[in-house]
Amino acid sequence: MSLKVYGIKNCNTMKKTFDFLESKGVEYEFIDYKKQKPSEELLTSFIEKAGLDAVINRKGLTYRKMDEGQKKSLEKKEFAIPILIDNSSMIKRPIILYPDDSITLGFDPDLISGKI
Repeated sequence: MSLKVYGIKNCNTMKKTFDFLESKGVEYEFIDYKKQKPSEELLTSFIEKAGLDAVINRKGLTYRKMDEGQKKSLEKKEFAIPILIDNSSMIKRPIILYPDDSITLGFDPDLISGKI
């Protein structure tokens, strides 16, 4: 398995991630949530590895526009996964899946460097 990078192409954090990986000569496969919706299995895997709270992007506009009831429903995996599938911009970016099946969330050059 090669390095897989999940996110949204036009995100500034993703652009930093791409530039960083390319500067290190790291080959990767990019999976764009806007072109290929994340599956329930994929999100479950991310949540099992990092926790539900870590997977949700609470800084983005999509999350901030939600009412309190919708935000509350994100606290339970069974309700959160369908919401994240339909609103993929609410998933933390990037999520990088490494050959050892571990992941990192967000752009942290030191953390990523330690994994590649």
